[in-house]
Amino acid sequence: MARNALLVEDDGAIATVITAALKEDGFTVDRCESIAGRDRLLAQGRYDVMLTDIMLTDGDGIETLGPVQRAHPDMPVIILSAQNTLDTAVRATGTGAFEYFPKPFDLDELVRAARQAAERSDAGGEGGADSPEGLPLIGRSPAMQDVYRMITRVLRNDLTVLILGESGTGKELVAEAIHQLGHRKDGPFVALNTAAIPRELIESELFGHEKGAFTGAVTRSIGKFEQANGGTLFLDEIGDMPAEAQTRLLRALQSGRIRRVGGREEVAIDVRIVAATNRDLAPMIAAGSFREDLFYRLNVVPIRLPALRDRTADIEPLARHFLQLAAKEGLPSRKLSANAAELLARQPWRGNVRELKNLVYRAALLAREDTIDAAAVAQLLAEAPAAESAAEADFGNALRAWLGEAQPAEGTLYHAALAAFEKPLFEHALARTGGNQLRAAALLGINRNTLRKRLSELEIDPDRFSGAS
Repeated sequence: MARNALLVEDDGAIATVITAALKEDGFTVDRCESIAGRDRLLAQGRYDVMLTDIMLTDGDGIETLGPVQRAHPDMPVIILSAQNTLDTAVRATGTGAFEYFPKPFDLDELVRAARQAAERSDAGGEGGADSPEGLPLIGRSPAMQDVYRMITRVLRNDLTVLILGESGTGKELVAEAIHQLGHRKDGPFVALNTAAIPRELIESELFGHEKGAFTGAVTRSIGKFEQANGGTLFLDEIGDMPAEAQTRLLRALQSGRIRRVGGREEVAIDVRIVAATNRDLAPMIAAGSFREDLFYRLNVVPIRLPALRDRTADIEPLARHFLQLAAKEGLPSRKLSANAAELLARQPWRGNVRELKNLVYRAALLAREDTIDAAAVAQLLAEAPAAESAAEADFGNALRAWLGEAQPAEGTLYHAALAAFEKPLFEHALARTGGNQLRAAALLGINRNTLRKRLSELEIDPDRFSGAS
């Protein structure tokens, strides 16, 4: 079946490439480069899909999109833009656009989206949305564009979101953006860091408690679920939640009801759940320290935040943004030199955006000149304590989680922990060496007889790894 597309794009080179790709996929394509040209072509014929840039020769394509959508409610719209900010992504999807593509984009993905849009005769929007102010996320790198697109896809629904990423990447900022820009923005946003709450109090924090439920419970207390009713509950560091609390959380998510600690009545809740973790939950599920069914309840829409070292193009704008924030908070107003920005971009940033922000604030406070140069940055970097690597942090967190969950008999904790550590280590060495025990022992730096003895004690069959190298 022939499909008709209208392409509104003022960049001739981009328009030529898109047109060729759409025609190769079977579309007939009409092109124009302005709002006036768009309106003239729409008045002359019907299109199965319209692809439009935002900034056109005679105005803003989004601001003038409302009348077009009202006149052509069955025509899906795909928006393209070189203004790759979260603000732009939200404006684009706020129009009810079928899809939003920041430039540069994957041409195959664009054609596939156009094809899918053309096949959806009932596609349409919910009307425009105002451009939000004070958006919390900074960055135009391709990695952040993927994050923005995922955020915009969950703003008009209540699907549970699981935000994944290293410490300091901005997981809470993403949760706040989902709430602030979504349809629950008029409700409360309540955050709980489950790693910061003692395990004996976590259920009370989540679900509340009745008077007399435990020693010290002198009055009824409302938990985070009830506090967030009608809004969003952000559960940070969900991987550190104790097993018994995981069970009750799962029950609450399944039923939409909670029961306060020490209470008999169930309370209906209307809460959007956004969870986050800096840990790899897969090995925790395998080890039994995190419930698999809870993981699937939380992981409906995963959003993975990139490490700062994977979005180096964003380091300079982030640094300049933090300098502006520092000045608003009473620190001296500073500028960043080009060579200082280059030096910042070469750093590993194991602490991610949080580490960068702390360094910029220190620079704003301590710099002797109004412009922060590379020498000042180098001195601050030399004085900063070494950040724990992501791998070290993950390993330490996993060990602490195991220690929190394991309940070996008294006097056996050391040997139980050693076995829990050794088994995956030995299995990794055998996998690396194709089950060759001599090479595995050499890789580990231990005697072969010691390895054989421990393999037997840990019930590890080396033949299982034969040929796995």
